[in-house]
Amino acid sequence: MSGRDRLATGISGLDEILFGGLVPERAYMITGGAGTGKTIVGLHFLTRGIEDGENALFVAFEEDPEDLRSNAEGLGFDTDEIDFLDLSPDAESFVTGEQYDVFDPDVVEGSDVADRLVEAVERTDPDRVFIDPLTYLQYLSPNEYQYRQEVAGLVQYLTERDATVLFSSQAAVEGDRRTLEYLCDGNVELAHARKGRTIEVRKFRGSDFLSGAHTLQISGEGIDVFTKLSPDTHGRDRPRGTLSSGVEELDRLLHGGIESSTVTVVSGPSGVGKTTTATQFAADAAGGGTRAAVYLFEETRDTFVHRSESVDIPVEELEASGALTVEEVEPLRISPDQFANRVRREVEERDAGFVVIDGISGYRLSIRGEGDELIRELHALGRYLKRMGVTAVFIDDQKNVTGDFEPTSSNLSYLADNLLFLRYLEAYGELRKAIGVLKKRTGDFERTLREFEIRGDGIHVGEPLTGLRGVLTGTPEWGDDPVFGPQDTANTDAAVDGADSDPSGHATDSDPPE
Repeated sequence: MSGRDRLATGISGLDEILFGGLVPERAYMITGGAGTGKTIVGLHFLTRGIEDGENALFVAFEEDPEDLRSNAEGLGFDTDEIDFLDLSPDAESFVTGEQYDVFDPDVVEGSDVADRLVEAVERTDPDRVFIDPLTYLQYLSPNEYQYRQEVAGLVQYLTERDATVLFSSQAAVEGDRRTLEYLCDGNVELAHARKGRTIEVRKFRGSDFLSGAHTLQISGEGIDVFTKLSPDTHGRDRPRGTLSSGVEELDRLLHGGIESSTVTVVSGPSGVGKTTTATQFAADAAGGGTRAAVYLFEETRDTFVHRSESVDIPVEELEASGALTVEEVEPLRISPDQFANRVRREVEERDAGFVVIDGISGYRLSIRGEGDELIRELHALGRYLKRMGVTAVFIDDQKNVTGDFEPTSSNLSYLADNLLFLRYLEAYGELRKAIGVLKKRTGDFERTLREFEIRGDGIHVGEPLTGLRGVLTGTPEWGDDPVFGPQDTANTDAAVDGADSDPSGHATDSDPPE
């Protein structure tokens, strides 16, 4: 069944999970504990029907319609065109102390409820009906068998009148829930989870759906659903090519640059230059006509922009032209599903072709977990970006400044098509930096290490460190012909910048050889 044959629920993320929406003229159950958003889902369902020119009926067993209308308006819903049938408990009956307390005797026996339901349906001829909650009928029935018969009869009566029915069920009534599951065509479950609210489709007759628990968020405008990223349901064709960094010596390490539609991991300890390197790639892509987006999990946007501009990367100019987007992300306030939806909007609506995630350590906080869960989320994100023809750079922070070399943290190296690493090393009492390529799936690369420095005019990559042994340990040993050695004060900058050295170790003025 195509999306054209579906009824939109009024929640775009839920429609995506259901591959277009609900199948018309069937009955669906929404379950969940208190405060999970069941009634709000029903309001979305009914108001969307009103927008489409349909008649909508709200059967209220629990809340007074005036309270429902007031709460709905506070969330931005217009309920003027919704018909409400009030079957909620009568407080006056409780005060007067009648035999059945809240309900009148004829209501408990069910006849009055049935008559009023039929009258409301005959009067409004609804296309959509929301019953909140249907489990109240259980208390009006003498036994389980009678309750099941009444529910089955009500659902059949409504669907035979060409209505699509959504009813809520209290999750706490487990026996009742199992009864209702057999009678409905679909079951949507809302829940409180460690990371916030979730929504999950448990059953959907006649159609496939996106499985798993997806993020649900309640705001001042109702409900938003952020679907779990399913990479294999996406894809598009983009031209293939090699993307330059804009730094000749860095491109030389990569034999021209990085291939498009790949994932590059830039790893290294704090402060070594990972973000600047990734930003250099993004800026060059943006300047060349490929829209780029940078997501900052670990620093503020203002700091990032200032730092980039101070090393001659024109972030502000590229932002002003619309070629680059820089977005600050607070990981403790966003789930992986929400973030993936942000990235999707940038890729699918704004045609971004280059994405930087800075960095994995901050992204891990949004997951509120470690290990396999982090790998699964990053795998899905990376696979999605590649299938959409997007070139991605993930920045991975290493804990150790020097010592035993680890290419990535948390065994992330398998995610990378390209693995570019930066490393501190100690030389003659100074802290220097080196850069190298460990992996490039789509082509060859230079297998040497080069000195790396960031100055006011940008990134500088020096000559291969052929005269050193043990650079990856952070405390290299010097061979007979070191690339750099002890420097006097006048020549330190030139040597660090990667200029040629004569056998004595003093820098010359010659340019690095091609």
